[in-house]
Amino acid sequence: MALPNETREKLKGVSTATLATALFKRGFRQQFIQDVKPLRVRPESMVGEAFTLRYIPAREDLNKLEVFRDPEHPQRKGVEMCPPGAVLVMDSRKDARAASAGSILVTRLMVRGVAGVVTDGGFRDAVEIAEMDIPTYHSRPSAPTNLTLNHAIDLNVPIGCGDAPVFPGDVIVGDGDGVIVIPAHLADEIAAEAVEMTAYEDFVTERVRGGQPIIGLYPATDPANLEAFAAWRKEKGR
Repeated sequence: MALPNETREKLKGVSTATLATALFKRGFRQQFIQDVKPLRVRPESMVGEAFTLRYIPAREDLNKLEVFRDPEHPQRKGVEMCPPGAVLVMDSRKDARAASAGSILVTRLMVRGVAGVVTDGGFRDAVEIAEMDIPTYHSRPSAPTNLTLNHAIDLNVPIGCGDAPVFPGDVIVGDGDGVIVIPAHLADEIAAEAVEMTAYEDFVTERVRGGQPIIGLYPATDPANLEAFAAWRKEKGR
């Protein structure tokens, strides 16, 4: 089932930190992709369903430049298959010594309407990619082609990316802190809860900036703060 537009819009306005807490409440501890960062921080969160590409260690006789001539090569094919609105997530074995992709492939994904690109490896042409109108996340810049170390082997299968499990169709959200993976069946309820949590966090931030102590406020153990929050929401239209 496609990600509802209402859920997508809710997730664009919440942080990965808030989502991590909502997931932790449900027992999920390993959904944050480790050691990836945005090439450029953007005003709203990246949101899309996962379309995955898996790499394995390269074998020299199978990973020559000629393989890119094959229209069935998983990396090239994945760039053409990743659906508009989805996020291409690459399992590059947490190895940034070789690039997972470069500016030409990312440009093609951008033109096709893909919502973002994530790898636990690196990108070549990182300066160029950072300027593009598509959210991108990686470990660090890396000039060598992926063929030197990685062999593209599978498309749209369960993968591990930065130690997080990613299943095709899971909902990927990225912000300035990094990228988190929401199991597909929880996306709607997590999004709804995160919007509520964000409203309260904004209220708390405003109060703390005004000098209020956090005891009884964060978390809201004092009923008076909940009453103040209800009045604040009404005033702010939240």
